Amino acid sequence: MLTACEKLEVPSSEAEAEKSEEMVNKNAVKKFTFTVKGDFETATFTRGYLAADGQEMTDLWVFDYVAGVCVQKVHQTATDEDWGKPTLALSYGSHHVYFVASRGEGATVDEDGHTIIWTGPRDTFWKDYAVDVVSTSNGNRAVTLDRCVTKLRLTVNDEVPATCKSVVVTPGRWFYGWDYVNGVSVAQQQTERTVNVPASYVGTSGQLVVNIFGLSGSDEWVTDVSVQAKDGNGDVIGSATITGAPFKSNRATEYSGNLFGSAGGLDVSVSAAWESAKIGTW
Repeated sequence: MLTACEKLEVPSSEAEAEKSEEMVNKNAVKKFTFTVKGDFETATFTRGYLAADGQEMTDLWVFDYVAGVCVQKVHQTATDEDWGKPTLALSYGSHHVYFVASRGEGATVDEDGHTIIWTGPRDTFWKDYAVDVVSTSNGNRAVTLDRCVTKLRLTVNDEVPATCKSVVVTPGRWFYGWDYVNGVSVAQQQTERTVNVPASYVGTSGQLVVNIFGLSGSDEWVTDVSVQAKDGNGDVIGSATITGAPFKSNRATEYSGNLFGSAGGLDVSVSAAWESAKIGTW
């Protein structure tokens, strides 16, 4: 009963005591469970539910940075049991935990450049969450993410002819990536975005709607946009040009007008879940 498996060493000085405490804190960790929130629709599910405008996010990334270095990351998909409620073991000290929730396609993550670039951007949310971890820290945290995309919504007012097979939208500049550390849009490109037109829209007026998403910061910026309707051979059968269209995060810029006729006015507005937008014409 008096035999010990380890020898208990008592620090011989105050300096050694401080060093011993420092080593304990350096090696100590505390488990944190983050409940991700934002401009998401609510549901009565027990698991996480990250959906906006009726569309659920497909990916959630969590990056843990200490002194500017990524020390761990978590990638969740919508099928994970703990979807929307990631758990990380955080070491004692100061952390920046970066959250990115998205339903974009073709994501490429660059931890050295701290960016995520999508081939097809869609609704995306982000947060830089700073936390100081100590022994008394509450391990349950709610984190509210902010939308970091803009959206261009085009409504074709005139009748869609049977020869129309696609609508091609080409912004003068558009952003396909997000720097999750600095909170800025990256990967500027001038790329055609092609949307196929289902046969069910032939003969309709005001029902053909085209949406494209792009990454954006909160500062407004403008660009010109080319819109072309094409037939099955790729020949242009209708076109329009938007000059100086304004964009910013969390705002849908909505234009409507004639694509196959000779005239058409464009109005800029916003869906109810987004910030108010401006009015413009082409």
